[in-house]
Amino acid sequence: MNIQSELEFKFADFLINNAVEAAFCLGENWQFLYVNDATCRMTEYSREELLAMCLQGVDIDFTIHNWAEIRLQDSCTFKTRYRAKGGRTFLVEMSLTFLEDQGRRFSCVFVREKSNEIVELSVQKWINELRDANNNLQQQVSELKKKEVNLETSLSLLSSTLESTAIGIVSINFDGDILSYNQKFSEMWKIPQHLILSKKCPRCKDFFASQIKDPETFNRLIWEISSISNIESYDILELKDGRVFAHYSQPQWLGEKIIGRVWSIWDITESKQTEEALRLNEARFRALAETSDASTFLIQGTQFCYVNPAVELLTGYTKAELLNGFDIRRLIKNRKGRHIRNSATATNFEYQEINILNKNGTERWLACAVTMLDSTIDFQGKPVEMITAIDITDYKQAELELNQALDQARHLGELRASFLSMVCHQFRNPLNIVSFSNNLLKRYLDAQTEETIQPLLDQVQLSIEQLNQMLDDMLFFAKAEAAKIKVEPSRFELVEFCHDLVAQMQMTNVQNIIYFISQTNYIKVCMDKNILDSILKNLLDNAIKYSPLGSMVEFKLLCNNKKVIFQVKDSGIGISMSDQQRLFEPFYRGNNVDNIPGTGLGLSIVKTLVDLHGGQVAVESKIGVGTTFTVMLPYSI
Repeated sequence: MNIQSELEFKFADFLINNAVEAAFCLGENWQFLYVNDATCRMTEYSREELLAMCLQGVDIDFTIHNWAEIRLQDSCTFKTRYRAKGGRTFLVEMSLTFLEDQGRRFSCVFVREKSNEIVELSVQKWINELRDANNNLQQQVSELKKKEVNLETSLSLLSSTLESTAIGIVSINFDGDILSYNQKFSEMWKIPQHLILSKKCPRCKDFFASQIKDPETFNRLIWEISSISNIESYDILELKDGRVFAHYSQPQWLGEKIIGRVWSIWDITESKQTEEALRLNEARFRALAETSDASTFLIQGTQFCYVNPAVELLTGYTKAELLNGFDIRRLIKNRKGRHIRNSATATNFEYQEINILNKNGTERWLACAVTMLDSTIDFQGKPVEMITAIDITDYKQAELELNQALDQARHLGELRASFLSMVCHQFRNPLNIVSFSNNLLKRYLDAQTEETIQPLLDQVQLSIEQLNQMLDDMLFFAKAEAAKIKVEPSRFELVEFCHDLVAQMQMTNVQNIIYFISQTNYIKVCMDKNILDSILKNLLDNAIKYSPLGSMVEFKLLCNNKKVIFQVKDSGIGISMSDQQRLFEPFYRGNNVDNIPGTGLGLSIVKTLVDLHGGQVAVESKIGVGTTFTVMLPYSI
């Protein structure tokens, strides 16, 4: 170390150790690495003792701080409590700054003692709440006093209005004699007409003592008042019958001399009951909000007027930061209302999704119930917005990823549909040539070779028809998968439609009998006729294809709650449980189909069309016994 560096080090050491504020450095495990003299004086530990300790040894509230979050910040400031070596507990304000050197993380700390502000940090929030409640109460009392001062001034200037007021008024001199009172005062106290109101009258004093719960208070306020007192007073008296009176007293001046006092008395029983109800509601609200995991905050204009602890965790800001002139526009990036579907009744709140930017710069999405508070909570007559929010950032991210996946799947589906369409068209041309050539061969076949060649030509024709059917299925599936088939409902009679369909299929297949059963003889529906035709044809074709020759296929039609139910039951080869799991996948065929021709697209087309029509399809099957397909479709009349 050169002379200049050594001199700078001495100066730095001198300055830090002569600083008034405590300063020290902490390692990764919060152990003391360096302390100045002010730290030793504050904690009453020697430098050697502190360097052998960790911060937990002096910080009483160490366990309640979120140190993991604090470490993520470059710097932060917060309050905590320290315990000195002698046992003294005091409040401090810590300012931490984090540094890294050679891969190690250190924190430099400056500490200011704040004992003169608050002794118990752990009860700070409750003290604040009590102070707020007291301020609200004092404000209400102040408003009442202002009203009473105005009333008393009016009574002094216009004595003729004494009897018309709704407040009991009584004037008392310093001898204790009640000089005058209005009718309202008499009614409120239910004073007998024969009673003379004066402290010289024992019956008068006894009367008031019998009315109130605390006679000594009334004696002090009325009968024992000082003639030199010029102080205005406000008191509450509770009567034995449950009523509550407010008493306001002010000196009555004659020139520069006080000659007595004037009392205004009014019934505040309902006000007290309302006040107690409001206080109870406020206590319930705070208890609910303070313990809820949902973030709750009240906004007036662009300022916060209340936040619960969950808001601190969500935003990274402390309650003190948010309630001390914090502009909400720094926190909220975007707000948009969302319509709640299937809402049976009107609600007094609006659902919004709010995008916020927390203290460390991270964006979060919130699902919020937003409502405007009514007049039951006083905020100086200004509207207050209450927001209750939960964090849906993970859901929004998942929603974004799902939309991207759906877009990609839609794109892949369109590519596959385009590919299938192209392949089918390419196959169709040579297939037409083969079909045409086969017909020519049949036409010019001579009698000598007909017996040998005709079966082969018939087999070629059957294969051509099967290939054509396969190509038709593939094209139809491609259109359905690419959502190019639209539901176009029309009105028709369903029972007649089913009879026609059965007759049409029976003409092309006379080896198996289709037995149609309908629950009703007539039902008018509004459905997509073409989609329904494709669904039922595929199911009936499959039932016939996989059933023994000469067996019967049962076709049922039922109606239930605006839905039609079709059942196709056969006595064929059946479907195993493992095959049923993949039955509606494209190109999948069961393990027991053997040489029965097919593409594996029929049931996939059925499932796609049923979904497109907003219905459901189910299967029940047993190997060697048979299979029943049930399709349920909604309809309108």
